[in-house]
Amino acid sequence: MQFRQQALAKLQSPEELDLPVRFARPQGWLVLSVTVVVMAAASVWAVTGSVASTVTAPAILTHGQGSYVLQSPVSGQVTAVLAEQGERLAADSPVLKVRTAKGETVVRTVAAGRVNALAATMGAIIQTGANVASVEKVAGAKDPLFATVYVPAENAATIPDDAAVDLTVQSVPTQEYGVLRGRVKKVDRNAQTPQQIAAFLGDNQLGEQFTKDGRPVAVLVRLDRSSGTKSGYKWSSDKGPPFRLDSMTMASGSIRMADERPIDWLLP
Repeated sequence: MQFRQQALAKLQSPEELDLPVRFARPQGWLVLSVTVVVMAAASVWAVTGSVASTVTAPAILTHGQGSYVLQSPVSGQVTAVLAEQGERLAADSPVLKVRTAKGETVVRTVAAGRVNALAATMGAIIQTGANVASVEKVAGAKDPLFATVYVPAENAATIPDDAAVDLTVQSVPTQEYGVLRGRVKKVDRNAQTPQQIAAFLGDNQLGEQFTKDGRPVAVLVRLDRSSGTKSGYKWSSDKGPPFRLDSMTMASGSIRMADERPIDWLLP
C-alpha cells in the first residue's frame, strides 16, 4: 500500500524542469577523454604508421664467389692424394694422381681456392666425371665472408635493398654471444634449382637440403665488419664469440622486409 501511494504522488507532482541535469560523473568524463585520445592515436597510426615484418630462412656462410666441384677428367685408380682438406691451393694445383690405361694423369684445380672436402681416396677406382673434391673459390685468408640466405621465392619481391639481416650462426651460442649483423647486398630474382645450389656450394646434399620445401631465391648478405671482435664481424653483443668464423658454416637468417601499411584505404 505504501509503494502505491508513493507512485501516485510521483504521477501527481509537476516536472522539475528548473533543476540541472547531470549527464555524467567526473569519472565518466575521464574515461570518455581517454577513449577519444586512444581512438585518435589509432586513426593517425592507421594512416601514417607501418608494420615491420621479417622472413626467416636457412643460410650458410661462404666467400662471395662460392665453390665448385672438381671432377675427374679420366677413369682409373687413384694412386696418390696430393692435397689436404682445408688447404689453400693456387689454380692448376695438383690434387690427385690417377693411373689410367694410357698412363698416369694428374687431376688439378680449376681455380684458386680452399679444399672443403676430398671425395677420392687412395686406391679408389673412379670414373670420368666423378666428383673428387669440393673447392671454395678464395684467394687469401683475409677474403671476407658473406652469407647466402635461401628465402622462399614468394618473399623475394618484398626484400628491400640494404635490408638489415640478423644471422643465428649454428656454431655460436646465441644466448651468450648474440646474432651476427649484416645487410642485403643482392637478391637473385630467379628461383634456384638443387643443381644450381650444389654448383655454387660444391655440395650436392646442400642443394637437396635447401630445396626440400621448394625452389628458393638466393639472397647475398654482406656481413658488417668490426675491428673490436675476434671474428672481425659485428654482433648484437659487444665482443661476439672469442674465435674466427669458418666458411661453409650453417646459419639461419632473419631479414627485415619492406614495411607494410596496417590498413588499405579504399577510395570511392
